[in-house]
Amino acid sequence: MAQAMKDNLLDWLRDAHAMEEQAEKMLEAQASRLENYPMLRRRVQEHLEETRGQARQLRGCIERLGSSPSAMKDMGGKVMAMMQGLGGSMAADEVVKGSMASYAFEHFEVSAYLALIAAAEACGDITTKQVCEQILAQERAMADWLAEHLPETVQEFLRRDAADLGTAKR
Repeated sequence: MAQAMKDNLLDWLRDAHAMEEQAEKMLEAQASRLENYPMLRRRVQEHLEETRGQARQLRGCIERLGSSPSAMKDMGGKVMAMMQGLGGSMAADEVVKGSMASYAFEHFEVSAYLALIAAAEACGDITTKQVCEQILAQERAMADWLAEHLPETVQEFLRRDAADLGTAKR
């Protein structure tokens, strides 16, 4: 594969690894605060495990290409996740805003894996392409689940908020 193409693929794989590190921290924070939405919490925890596996798979692709993840990018992603978690925890409707933010983030991840699949194919890296296709399917499944369950989450939040039980936020 041409060096410039390989360099771009590696850079984008490092970006994706940092994105998954960010996602892991966001999902950990979200799962830890979801007290009154057990189905959402369970799905977030399931996706957290998928996300950890995705980061491992990406690390494997990067290492197979003779490099390593970017510590700077990984740290940046984790810092952004902490800031997002702190900001979200301040909202009175945290569960709704968190679900909306998660849905948007899943679509960002989908776009990243579509780009990686195209790059891996152009480079002739079938292994990386297959890994990214597998991850893409998981990200699409999570986005679809969030879309399907967002109305239910909003309705449950509204019921809890109207009852003024102090249980709506999380």
